[in-house]
Amino acid sequence: MPTTVPSPRVPAAAAAASDPIPDAGTISARLDRLPATRTVWRLVVLLSLGMFFEIYDLLYSAYVAPGLVKSGILTLSTPGLFGTTGVASFIAALFAGLFLGTIACGFLADRFGRRAIFTYSLLWYTVANVVMAFQETAWGLNFWRFLVGLGLGVEMVTIGTYVSELVPKQIRGRAFACNQAIGFAAVPVVAFLSYLFVPHAPLGLDGWRWVVLIGAHGALFVWWIRRELPESPRWLAQHGRLQEADRVVRALEAKVEAEYGRPLPPPVPAAPLVQAEAVPARGRFRDMWVAPYRSRTLMMAVFNMFQTVGYYGFANWVPTLLVKQGITVTTSLLYSSIIALAAPLGPLLGLAIADRFERKTVIVAMAGLTVVLGLLFSQTAVPLLLIVLSVGFTLSNNIMSYSFHGYQAELFPTTIRARAVGFVYAWSRFSAIFTAFMIAAVLQRFGTTGVFVFVAAAMAVAMAAVGFFGPRTKGIALEAIAQ
Repeated sequence: MPTTVPSPRVPAAAAAASDPIPDAGTISARLDRLPATRTVWRLVVLLSLGMFFEIYDLLYSAYVAPGLVKSGILTLSTPGLFGTTGVASFIAALFAGLFLGTIACGFLADRFGRRAIFTYSLLWYTVANVVMAFQETAWGLNFWRFLVGLGLGVEMVTIGTYVSELVPKQIRGRAFACNQAIGFAAVPVVAFLSYLFVPHAPLGLDGWRWVVLIGAHGALFVWWIRRELPESPRWLAQHGRLQEADRVVRALEAKVEAEYGRPLPPPVPAAPLVQAEAVPARGRFRDMWVAPYRSRTLMMAVFNMFQTVGYYGFANWVPTLLVKQGITVTTSLLYSSIIALAAPLGPLLGLAIADRFERKTVIVAMAGLTVVLGLLFSQTAVPLLLIVLSVGFTLSNNIMSYSFHGYQAELFPTTIRARAVGFVYAWSRFSAIFTAFMIAAVLQRFGTTGVFVFVAAAMAVAMAAVGFFGPRTKGIALEAIAQ
């Protein structure tokens, strides 16, 4: 930790306190000049704890699916293309909720604030999970999984928006990598718990129900997390609450300066073009469809619609795909637990590289790598090679994931950021509704090879969308990107 150096300069926090109430551009400039001290990273970690419970709930589908089949509630195969009693219907119910939560409710964080919606959406899907854990029919199971998806959809939009607005521009990439590394630490946890519980029925309760209920303990932490998080100063400033925004930034500056050990660097004045953003303080749906946001909205909607085929086509089906390659159910769950250990490693690598390379470049490269690894996976039945390829696929998928979550949050102005991210991200949820059924049909007819050919075609479209039409964002202020 640097030592305090005597200086004739007035400390930045004290100077800010004596200045007139700043405008939105000055608030943003003061945030962007903050060094990445313990206080800044603590905010990222707190938000990431919310992401941990979100990822746990999002990805346990694959791991509890064998238990749902074993208990007789669902079947492994899907009767008809859109049958409601197969595993595919359980996955589709989640993504139907996610689609509605992101496309119809993403605006809530723009209207009521990042902090409030972060809290209440987490509580929503926790309660829905508890009820779902005691369902005995396919219909009841799918209905409550749909309600879980509603809360998750709102939460996913809010967390990405929140992170992008709280951290200085020079660490946005690493902040998203940290966020996803902590979030994806839930994957080996849920995989290991599934390995322990799903094949059994402790205390007479089906193992899959234990896995769901254990994840619901996220509600115990939510109020503590909420107390420690400030509202986004950028959101406050854009809604005319400049005194509140100034107080939040002043408190951050005081803590960061004390940890930094010397006066903070002066804020870099915003250029006249970016002093104010190009949309009204209360954003509207139509604001996404004016230049330059129209092309970004279309690009990210196409990307999200196709990338989810590769991401969830593997993540939600890995135990089933392993079984299809000749591995037993119990061994498949063990292998899945080993593979899941790689989930947080991709974002952890991002802590070293995230702000060194353009986000769009990383997205395209990792999508291409998933294509190669997936096709190789489909051509082998050697257990060790299946694990190695699966780990590689998981790593590349999760590096792509933290990159595009950060990228899409950077592309839109503060007043419509949550709404726009919700809209473009919703198309991945929409795609996933049908992906579950399509992969089930392809797997049944063409086997694992057919699944990964299907994945490769989808990822090629996603790569083209971002590669050809995505703007650069690395190290650029959010307000400048918005212009």
